[in-house]
Amino acid sequence: MSEQDVATEATAKAPTRSRENTRTRLLDAAEQVFAEVGLGETSVEAICERAGFTRGAFYSNFESKDELFVELAGRFASRQVEGVRQRVAEMSECGPAGGAAADDMVGLVEALDVPGDVRLGVLLMSEIRNRAMRDAKTAEAYLAQDAQLLREVSQLLEEVTHAQGLRLVVPADDAARFVLTAWEGAASRAIIAGLPEKELQEARAQEVGRIAHLVIEQG
Repeated sequence: MSEQDVATEATAKAPTRSRENTRTRLLDAAEQVFAEVGLGETSVEAICERAGFTRGAFYSNFESKDELFVELAGRFASRQVEGVRQRVAEMSECGPAGGAAADDMVGLVEALDVPGDVRLGVLLMSEIRNRAMRDAKTAEAYLAQDAQLLREVSQLLEEVTHAQGLRLVVPADDAARFVLTAWEGAASRAIIAGLPEKELQEARAQEVGRIAHLVIEQG
């Protein structure tokens, strides 16, 4: 490739990188504002001000605030999945843990219970779900995202149980739905009760642990 071709390719890629950076900064700003005031009170103007952009920059990247928040929820879910994948890889390197893991499921619960800003994630998903019940376009995006997350967690459950020498007693998709429902339900109740982060983590770990005992064959 000639120097001119290299320069042309670099010039073509520059707008793409700039657009990606702008979207990332807008998403980061939206996450911060949402955490402070909630979805309903988060305005496009507040997001733009926090990110240091104009409304024009916002609408050149997102059609609406709803579209941005659906993507933000997807980013949060992707972080969770990536965190679990890293833990699954660590467990796989160690190999089956034997009877202890089958008895108390501590390794499995730790792999599924990803640390992070749980309150932000649960609030975001809850508000987007409510919006999806009233808006068809948001509903379409939400359902597609939910299906993707279910597939990811289903695969991760299979990988985790295989790494620990265990077996699911229900289809992986069903087990994934049980785990996701239990995790979010426990987190929601803990947030409503005003529990501190440590107790919130313990509550959702216990709930996931109970589900694990029901969907995984005990040794």
